[in-house]
Amino acid sequence: MSPQAPGGRGAGRARGPRSVCRLLARRALGFCARDAGVAHRRNLGLLREIMCQESTKFKNVWTTHSASPIAYERGRIYLDNFRCCISSIAQEPRILYQKPKCSKSEKIEDALLLECPLGEMLPGPLDYKSSLIVLTVQNWLLRLSADSGEVLEKIYLAGSCCKFRYLSWDTPQEVMVVKSAQNKLPAAARQAGIQQSVLFHLAVFQVLPLSFVGMLEINKKIFGNSVTDVAVSNGILIVMYSMGLVRLYNFQAITEQFMEQPFDLGHEFNWNGQVGVVGKYPFGLPCNIKITDTPPLLFETSSLENAFQIGGYPWHYIITPNKKKHKGVFHICSLKDNTLAKNGIQDMKCCSLEPDWIYFHPDMSGRIIHVGPNLIKVLKFKEVKNNTDQTEIAEDFMIVANRENCVNDAVTVTASGRVVKKRFNLLDDDPEQETFKIVDYEDELDLLSTVAVTQIGADGRAHLDFHCNEHGILLKSIPLLESWDVTYSHEVYFDKDLVLHIEQKPNRRFSCYVYQMVCDTAEEDECSSHEKTERSFCKKGGRIFEYI
Repeated sequence: MSPQAPGGRGAGRARGPRSVCRLLARRALGFCARDAGVAHRRNLGLLREIMCQESTKFKNVWTTHSASPIAYERGRIYLDNFRCCISSIAQEPRILYQKPKCSKSEKIEDALLLECPLGEMLPGPLDYKSSLIVLTVQNWLLRLSADSGEVLEKIYLAGSCCKFRYLSWDTPQEVMVVKSAQNKLPAAARQAGIQQSVLFHLAVFQVLPLSFVGMLEINKKIFGNSVTDVAVSNGILIVMYSMGLVRLYNFQAITEQFMEQPFDLGHEFNWNGQVGVVGKYPFGLPCNIKITDTPPLLFETSSLENAFQIGGYPWHYIITPNKKKHKGVFHICSLKDNTLAKNGIQDMKCCSLEPDWIYFHPDMSGRIIHVGPNLIKVLKFKEVKNNTDQTEIAEDFMIVANRENCVNDAVTVTASGRVVKKRFNLLDDDPEQETFKIVDYEDELDLLSTVAVTQIGADGRAHLDFHCNEHGILLKSIPLLESWDVTYSHEVYFDKDLVLHIEQKPNRRFSCYVYQMVCDTAEEDECSSHEKTERSFCKKGGRIFEYI
């Protein structure tokens, strides 16, 4: 008999050499029956089954309002320009920290959540806990404790020569990019004939521990006069131009070729006649990557509004032909040779105020999601028979809005027999018809979530639906109790057993509605209906919260 797996009847026997080699090989590939990842995946599978049961409800446990934007990230709700952090996990709001009011010079421009990498030794115990990287209006980069708001690290980026405004990931949770606003000369300087050649500054960091990779300028003498924007993503420098042109460069090759000297944070430096400490006030960071010649071009294409995406397997890209009449038409082409895939032109031919949108599925399956007002198409790549060099775009599944009660007859007959002809047809995204507004993917539960809205008069109703990510089958529908106005800006987050709806009303009024998964009782059934229920109010940390 062959040795049994751990925990079986033969668990006490010694394993044979073949079994040991097989076990070591599986462990090298990341498979281990007792590791935390296996238990976590099993727990998430159970959570998905419980959540999709008919008896499971989502209850609006509390609501709060704010005069400033509200942000959400991993169970934490940020208000008052990130000065107040509230845990969304408990059924009652729990303020994790609240900082005193700050001056305009300390205003936070952007933020990223930083989480501990797995399998790496870090300098200090606090590095193993989640932290928030924030960028202030005065060019300070701060690392704050996500639970207490304590400042863990401070880095001064630069003086008044540039204004850093944006944070983004080059590689998520590994390499971070800080981008400046576009440098523009004052009108008086332009009238005097002064030229501005530097358009953007980019500062690149590795994270946990934070280390400085380098800073570079995007200069129009190198990249051209019509540059409108720039980004770094997945090791690629992306440069966008006013005429719709998009060019890609190898950022790693640029760093290696044009870096004049590496620098470490906190170390003294002597640079261009300046002596100071890297990352400290008033010197900040040296611009140590000087691009003196046009780097080798990896790829270029032209697309309407610079819309360009890469994904799929084999690699493909999505663009819209660079003419306004082609808005809403998407071309899916091979990155290898720019050939159009079979069935690679996707056009929903919808007549709507808001355009349809398309993107590569974030589940890394290589599929494509195409969202229109009343239709969601999930597309996949297939090999073309008798032609291994070409791929075909095929439909994997569709999700269709519920418009059974929609009546849009061009001709109607009144009770008196008079024939009335309509002079116009309803738009595909007319508020009185159910329309898809948000489509998202919950990676831990492997669910595709959609928000569909119907608005009749001033009263709009929305529901959040969960679909099987593999086949598109509807598994659960959750009604959102608050009225949904289609003219407002909305965000909906679905995070395991939590649903969060953030709404922006006119005059910078923001509302946050928190829903949590609960077991079914008669009381919960009442709270899940659209009927008005009693609400109570409480005050915590100077902020008013509303309960059902």
